[in-house]
Amino acid sequence: MVTVLFYTLAAITLATTVLCLTRNNPVHAVLYLVQALFALALLYFMLGAPLLAAWQVILYAGAIMVLFLFVIMLFEPPVADKRTSGRLTHWFFPVMLGGLLLACGGALIAMDPAAKASLSSYWLTPRDYGRALFERYALAVEIISLILLFAAVGAFHLGRRYRSTTKEDVS
Repeated sequence: MVTVLFYTLAAITLATTVLCLTRNNPVHAVLYLVQALFALALLYFMLGAPLLAAWQVILYAGAIMVLFLFVIMLFEPPVADKRTSGRLTHWFFPVMLGGLLLACGGALIAMDPAAKASLSSYWLTPRDYGRALFERYALAVEIISLILLFAAVGAFHLGRRYRSTTKEDVS
């Protein structure tokens, strides 16, 4: 059962990533990427990293995807064609992949990988994870935080509107 679940989640991740890369509408692409990130979180949970799975959902599928949607809406994408939005085939892949993802999540909850003796030795506690992250990789964490700060400042600089301060433009 675990092997089938693993390959199903891997297939969902690959399918949603390919669909994300091939969509013309950027909002649809972000939604497919959110599905891929949820499938990865379920894979992390199944492999014995529940903290990493929670961070995957909270940080990537939550915060960063909202930021991506904000940037997409900032650039004002063109409105979709009304003729193709009502087709039933348009909804087939999102509904199928979302339902399959929910079924895999339900199977994982019912299966409870922590109860298995073979997996319990691989579970990492938050204390062990924090110790490894901030003792062994402290420099990498700080460098990544600086890169994210520079990206936020750059996004603010690109997104703001410039005001003219000359007297000719004011009147």
